[in-house]
Amino acid sequence: MNTRIRRISKILEPSKRKTSNSVRSRLASYLKETEAKLTKEEDAEFVDNLRRYSNGFWKGLFACYDHPILPRTNNDHELFFRRIKRRHRRITGLRSWSRYIMRHGEYIVFAEDAIDDPNIIQRLLSVSYEQYCEERDSWKERKVEHLKRYRYKRDPSLYLNISVA
Repeated sequence: MNTRIRRISKILEPSKRKTSNSVRSRLASYLKETEAKLTKEEDAEFVDNLRRYSNGFWKGLFACYDHPILPRTNNDHELFFRRIKRRHRRITGLRSWSRYIMRHGEYIVFAEDAIDDPNIIQRLLSVSYEQYCEERDSWKERKVEHLKRYRYKRDPSLYLNISVA
């Protein structure tokens, strides 16, 4: 069983030569081969678990081979969000950051990431003033929508013309 898991790990190991189609077909054929070879009663639980587990991840499992910018796992994203949340907690003393997201918009994580970018000046200089104004306006529109939802949740009577007695 351990050898089979290591073989699957080897098939999924990233390489510049691999594409999503090649990895998908290699893994599918290996899983069929494993299913055909492990026919004993004591292997049934392992084969069933392997089939259900791989089917659960199958849909989005192979995109990282065609798009190298996509990470194979979400560990880096989770660490990134954790770092932003920790920084927010340290500044505000608040555990929840939902109001922070409401105030600054959902794309605040990109701004937080840009702070640590050593090439931020070159990246900013590559954007025209018109593009900046368009993006700033769309960001404001998104923030207004979040704010409306937040205010509505706190006091729906303001938006429904209902007087609270």
